[in-house]
Order: sequence, then structure tokens, then C-alpha cells
Amino acid sequence: MSSTGDARMQSAAPKAAFKLSMLLYDQRYRSITIQIVFLFALMLGIAWLVDNTINNLRALGRDFSFAFLGNPAGYDINQRLIEYDSQMTHGRAALVGLLNTILLAIMACALATVLGIVAGVLRLSNNWIVARLMTIYVEIFRNIPTLVWIIIFGAIMSESMPAPSAFRGDDPSASMLLGDAVAMTNRGVYIPAILFDNNLGNLNLGVVSPSINWILVLLAILGGIFAHKRIVAHATAVQNATGERPKTWWKTIAVIAGPVVLLFIFFGAHLEYPELRGFNFQGGIHMRNSLIAMWLGLGIYTGAFVAEIVRSGILAISRGQSEAAAALGLQPGKTMRLVILPQALRVIIPPLISQYLNITKNTSLGLAVGYMDLRSTLGGITINQTGRELEGMLLMMAIYLIVSLTISSLMNVYNNRVKLKER
Repeated sequence: MSSTGDARMQSAAPKAAFKLSMLLYDQRYRSITIQIVFLFALMLGIAWLVDNTINNLRALGRDFSFAFLGNPAGYDINQRLIEYDSQMTHGRAALVGLLNTILLAIMACALATVLGIVAGVLRLSNNWIVARLMTIYVEIFRNIPTLVWIIIFGAIMSESMPAPSAFRGDDPSASMLLGDAVAMTNRGVYIPAILFDNNLGNLNLGVVSPSINWILVLLAILGGIFAHKRIVAHATAVQNATGERPKTWWKTIAVIAGPVVLLFIFFGAHLEYPELRGFNFQGGIHMRNSLIAMWLGLGIYTGAFVAEIVRSGILAISRGQSEAAAALGLQPGKTMRLVILPQALRVIIPPLISQYLNITKNTSLGLAVGYMDLRSTLGGITINQTGRELEGMLLMMAIYLIVSLTISSLMNVYNNRVKLKER
């Protein structure tokens, strides 16, 4: 009999009736049964843990509540991006700490990325001295704990930098940098701030009130980036059609910098330079030693790991790519920038996401140098004052989780854009 006939007979054969024993002995149902059992066990464990916690709190005469976030905080925060004073709530203090965490994470990620790319590329240099120096940097910084580097940089900023009084007098022992624009002291670094003569006011969003001027500047930058992508796409289409790629650099500068410059002129933008008044500098932006120490410690430490990620990504690209680029007459710098690195990104991005997440979580080490981040505010002073350890820790864990998942999602979107598309 043909195989077609056998298949028809099998399909026409009556199926066996379902029995409870099939949940364990039939491979079609066994995996589902095991998953359901483990799911119920996990739910029972969580329910027992929650019930046990509630009973213990009740025995101590306490309840589970986040009402403490509305109580006055009663403590100051030295580094902040939004308005805050000690009479504001613990919720406001937690928001200030969260913004400090995000600010530090962005600064450290940027520094680590730049250092990592430079060091990773230079480690592959044919210059023996340059390659060895980058190797020394990588091996030293990645093999000493992050906290040690943070404390070292904090000590350098506090002990080796001059006091503000050193900038006073006819013959001061210390001087400002970049044309009297930047002052590096043992109390922090003072840099110029951008102010506007024509201020459009603030946009009241309830929790925060961002400047309308800066919102328009940000929108102009985002619009310029979108226009840049359209310009690049058009240049690629022209190259595919004619074999020649039109120059796009001046168009990119025009669409990104042009609207921002026009807005600055319209708003009457000018720089406010820090000036020594009394016993300290006034004006400009004050970056405290704790922020500088955290920024340098996290950025330089993680940059050593990023350098190894970049180096491994470059080595993962076949030498034939470099040889083909050289055959077309490309210089080594352009070969690295236009041929090697774009392909290496597919290898670099996934582990780079982990490094960005590590930086975000390691901002909690700011407590060691007095940086008031989320861990120091909500997870430190607020918990000590209110006695709400469980609520504070759960809330802090949830915030770190949300921030980390957001970073991971954004980087995964970028990773999907640069990964190799199969046809």
C-alpha cells in the first residue's frame, strides 16, 4: 500500500480518549503540566511571603503605606536639577535624587563610550607604544573596584585642587581656565551657564516646570536629527543610482546647528561666567566634587570594559573587509569609520547594553562620596527618617527596574536597526 494510503488510514483512525494519566505520561501534555505546577508553587510562595510580611508588620503595630512620600523631607540636597528645599516632601526629594541618578548615568555612559571607542581602536594600532599604553589603561582600571576609583577621584578633587581663596588677590596662586571661564576648586568645578534675555517662561507640568526656551531648543535638535536622516537616505539613493555620493556634511550642519543658532539669537542667549564673590564662586553652573568623582570613576572604569568590547567587535570583522576597502583606495581612518565600525556595531551593541545598565546601577555608590542620588535620598535619609524600610526599598527597586528596562529597550531598538538583515 502506498504511503498516501497509510497517512489516510492514520488520520481516519479514532483518537484515544483523554485520560488524567496523560498529563504525566503523554509528552504532549507533560511540559504544560509541569509549568502549571511550578506557576502555582511560585504564586503560593509569593502569597505566603506577602501574608507573612503583613502579619509581621501588624504585630509591630505598623501598616504598609506610601503616605510618607507626602510628608516634609526636612533635609537639603546639595546637587539638584529642579527646585527643592528642605520643606518639600519626601516624594520631591526622591524625584531630585532620581534626576541626579539619570544625569550621572548619562554623563558616565557618554564618557565611557568615548574612552572605550578610542582605547579599543588604539589597542589595535600598529604603533607599539600607543597599543601598550591602551593595554595598561584597560588592565589597570578594570581590575580595581569601581568604589576605589570613585574614592580616589573624590580625594584628588578635595585635596589637590585649590581653595576659592587662592583665586583672590593681585597675585593669586591659582587662576581660572579657558579665558577665566572655568574654575576648578576643592569645592567643585564652576563652568559658564547659558542664560536667555527673552525668557518665554516655564511649562508647568505639575511635578516639574521645564523652561519653554530649552524645550524649543530640544525640539529643534530633534527636528535637525530627523532631517539629517532624510538627507543621508537621499544621498544613499543617489549613490545607488549614479555611483557617486553627494556631499552631505554641510547640509547636516545646516539642519542641526542652524535652527539652534537662530533660536539662541532670538532668545538673546549669553553666557553667565562664574565670579569669585566673598568666600566662594557665584554664578554659572556648580558641579560638586561628588558629581565629578562619580562621573570620572564610573566613566573611566567602565570605559576599560567598553574598550575590550570594541576591540573584540573589530576583530570579529574579516580582514577581507579591510583589504577590500584598501583596494578601493580608502585611507585607514575612513576604512575604520565607514567599513569596520558599522559592521562591528552588530557585535558591540549587545554587551554594551550591559555596561550601560551597570553604570546606571553603580550610581548607587554615590553614597560613598556624598552624591545625593536616588539611593542617598529615598533609599537613605528618607528611610532613616520615616522608618519605612520596606516601602522605601520596594519603591527604589521598582524605579531602578523601570530605568534599567527603559535603557535596555532603547538600546535594543538601536540594536535591531544595525543588525544584519537577512534577505
